[in-house]
Amino acid sequence: MGALQGKDLLTLTDLTAEQLRDLLDLAADLKTGKLKPQTNKTLGLIFSKASTRTRVSFSAAMYQLGGNVLDLNPNVTQVGRGEPIADTARVLSRYLDVLAIRTFKQADLAEYAQYADIPVINALTDSYHPCQILADLQTIQAEFGSLAGLTLAYCGDGNNMAHSLMLGCALSGMHVRIAAPEGYQPLPEIVTQAQKIAQVAASPGASEVLVTSDVQAAVQGAHVVYTDVWASMGQESEADSRLPVFQPYQVNEALMDLADPEAIALHCLPAHRGEEISEAVMEGSQSRIWDQAENRLHAQKALLVSLLGLV
Repeated sequence: MGALQGKDLLTLTDLTAEQLRDLLDLAADLKTGKLKPQTNKTLGLIFSKASTRTRVSFSAAMYQLGGNVLDLNPNVTQVGRGEPIADTARVLSRYLDVLAIRTFKQADLAEYAQYADIPVINALTDSYHPCQILADLQTIQAEFGSLAGLTLAYCGDGNNMAHSLMLGCALSGMHVRIAAPEGYQPLPEIVTQAQKIAQVAASPGASEVLVTSDVQAAVQGAHVVYTDVWASMGQESEADSRLPVFQPYQVNEALMDLADPEAIALHCLPAHRGEEISEAVMEGSQSRIWDQAENRLHAQKALLVSLLGLV
């Protein structure tokens, strides 16, 4: 794991397939208490978007490691008053040991990483959400024992979650099918990137990265059925107009019946019950949503341990 010490995690492409496997194994060991690393280092949080799971899980992870957390709310720091990112990054590097940032533009996150001398973690941007995928893959691995060869079907908006799921599944040797309406599909350049990664990373054969508007075909035989809200943060004004477009993509009992009999349902939360996922699926026997949410803590703890060189 020392290969990650001092590195940034801006997207999952910052990891090799081996590093991803090591992180997931470390997360499992931390969850069971097999490993109990300790530190007195300090994590800084800069969140320009609302957050529940990411903020709390990062904070709890750092506290459980014996470290400290500073919540650098942009509304009460100079970050929110127009101080250049380069200046902020260089100053915070003198105070902190690691920085997790939730912001809008991926380019802003990259600028923080360029000027900071400490690890910078993407806690969500409009383009990617890598930390969520670490928890997702940990959850799937715990359920099925391994990842290679499994099929994940994502149903809904081709957003930052779709982007990161494609990259994470490609790195882990999983097949991934993104079912999204025309006009709402993932960026073609990220699809191409994931397909290239799949050709290199998967073993013994290349995994499939597929984008389609046919949700039933995407879910057919899938081991994991995944969804997210239909209107992400910043798209609230589009929520009503998106409802009729995305209604056929709802993860409900009928759709789950098309998946593998042992399939599980995942949602990164928060959920709009009765919209992108039915109440019956969310609370049903195939749901692993609450394990998935818990694993945000363990996966991010593994990431902090690795970036800080604690193992």
